Amino acid sequence: MISLKGLSKRYGDRMAVDELTLEVRPGAVTGFLGPNGAGKSTTMRMILGLDRPTAGTALIGGVPYHRIRYPLQKVGALLDARALHPGRSGHAHLVAMARSNGIARGRVAEVLETVGLGEAARKRAGALSLGMSQRLGIACALLGDPEVVMFDEPVNGLDPDGVRWVRHLMRSLADEGRTVFVSSHLMSEMQLTADHLVVLGKGRLILDAPLAEVIARSSLTAVVVRTPHAADLAVRLKAGGVAVERVGENELVATGVAIERVGDLAHEAGIRLHELRTREASLEQAYQELTASSVEYGAQKAGV
Repeated sequence: MISLKGLSKRYGDRMAVDELTLEVRPGAVTGFLGPNGAGKSTTMRMILGLDRPTAGTALIGGVPYHRIRYPLQKVGALLDARALHPGRSGHAHLVAMARSNGIARGRVAEVLETVGLGEAARKRAGALSLGMSQRLGIACALLGDPEVVMFDEPVNGLDPDGVRWVRHLMRSLADEGRTVFVSSHLMSEMQLTADHLVVLGKGRLILDAPLAEVIARSSLTAVVVRTPHAADLAVRLKAGGVAVERVGENELVATGVAIERVGDLAHEAGIRLHELRTREASLEQAYQELTASSVEYGAQKAGV
């Protein structure tokens, strides 16, 4: 488990991370979201001891990273797939990492097979494509068979098969009871993969909640009702405190209410329904609502 308490990082007069407190629990894929400059990468670097916090603590399994004797056996991370010597082969890099962390050399072949690098691992790292570098970085993260894995944009540069493979990998790691913490700007992938979401904006925690709850909170998530008595049902729903809009002769859209509540109100009024369903917002839509006031580096609209 990753535990952050009051974690802060200041650069001059700018607060990159501001009193962040949360727990990333095992057995789930936790998506780490936020606009550019929100503080996600800085947070991950502080967890791994690469940046010193201005205040607060970051613990992995109850201890700070620098106190873990063989850190690769506790936590594996991919923050920058290009962060290794370009003249060294991926295989040699993994062997060196294994030796430094008390990991059997045979594990190198295992992780290379897992990520599908094969003979490409014998090439110089500087000659690898971005996709191959990503696979090598994931191999490095998995090398110590760690309890905690952290990925920053793990599908960057991967083809569709590679993206699907990473998705299944993260799910399988979580299903094994590991802590999986992944930062990404790809909302479609997060919606398919994550169980839980942590959202930052301007260094502050905006939301820490299950994925389903995040989507349910969106104003674009609604209950769609089709009935030959739409006018009567609209009156009954409004009397029950439900925000409702009539979008057709026989169709209503209710927001901010559970589908069960709409069904109960219709039943109490003796109104026959032909359709009752939830229209869910996408994660991208829910995310944009959450972070609308936290975007620091937004581009102008086309044509402006």
